[in-house]
Amino acid sequence: MSFAMAEEVTGQVTQAVETTANGRLTLNIGDNLLYAVLGYLVVFIGLSLLMIVIIIVGKIMVAKLKKTAPAPAAEKTEDLPASATAKKNLPAAPGAAGEVKIYDTDPRDAAMIMAIVADKLQKPLNELRFVSIKEVK
Repeated sequence: MSFAMAEEVTGQVTQAVETTANGRLTLNIGDNLLYAVLGYLVVFIGLSLLMIVIIIVGKIMVAKLKKTAPAPAAEKTEDLPASATAKKNLPAAPGAAGEVKIYDTDPRDAAMIMAIVADKLQKPLNELRFVSIKEVK
């Protein structure tokens, strides 16, 4: 029995050697294209799955942050005039550090003072917080 199996294996090896050219297995163009397309599909599917996992984890983290973030305390606007409540409801500009109270100063002069301070400190204006500006007489 083992002699028959050895002859069969020898026959298969001989056949494989005959189908090779210069010791290398040759494939036709159809097989090469099939392997290339399958390789691209595996990579594409892997990247798609990774993208889906990242999106799902991102949505979970955003939901967690919204859930754990403290709700802002509701301010009483009953005592304030209508113009003040409308001013409070406006969103701040991107990068703004809050509201500046200006006393006895032209808004243009206040803006110039803030720009000079930012230049002297060598910091961007949106990293500085100005609470109030008052002209000293």
